[in-house]
Amino acid sequence: MAAIPPVCDFGAAITDFSLPDPATGKPVSLADVSGENGTLVMFICNHCPYVRAVIDRIVRDAKALQALGVGVVAISANDVAAYPEDAPEQMVTMAEKNGFTFPYLYDESQEVARAFEAVCTPDFFGYNAAGKLQYRGRLDASRREAGPADLRRDLFEAMKQVAETGKGPKEQVASIGCSIKWKE
Repeated sequence: MAAIPPVCDFGAAITDFSLPDPATGKPVSLADVSGENGTLVMFICNHCPYVRAVIDRIVRDAKALQALGVGVVAISANDVAAYPEDAPEQMVTMAEKNGFTFPYLYDESQEVARAFEAVCTPDFFGYNAAGKLQYRGRLDASRREAGPADLRRDLFEAMKQVAETGKGPKEQVASIGCSIKWKE
C-alpha cells in the first residue's frame, strides 16, 4: 500500500543513532556518516517497487551529494519476518549489486525509524550542517516505475542548495512509496 510522508518540518533536529551495518557487522553512528555540508538519511528497503524503480538514481544522486560534502546513509527498518527479502543478508547483496557508496543499515527494533517518523520507502530526510531538517521530499517525479531520464532531480537539487546555503527549498513535493512494514 502506498504511503505519503508529511511535509518538511523545517529545523527539526536530526535524531542520533547507532545501527549495525550488515556488510561489516559493525555499528555505524550518525557521527560516522554526517557530512561537513549536511546529511541525507534515507529509509529504503529491498522489496519495494518504488525503491527498485529508482535505485540507480538514488545511488547516482548519493554519489553526487557526497562529492559536495553531504554525508549519506540508508536504513531499512521493515519487519523481516513478514518480508524476508528485506533481511540483512539480502541488504548486503542489494548494496553490492547496486554499488552503494554509503552504509545500508538495519534497524531491527524499528526505534530509529519511529524516532525519525519515517513513513514509507523511500523516505528522504535532508539535514544541513547544523543537523536541522531542510528537506523531506521526493527523489524525482518517478512513482512505481522510473520516469523519463530527464526528470528534475528534486532531492539532488534540494540537497545541493542545503550544502551551499544551509537552507532547503520552501516548495517541496512529498515522496511516495510502500509503507514501512511495522512489527505487530
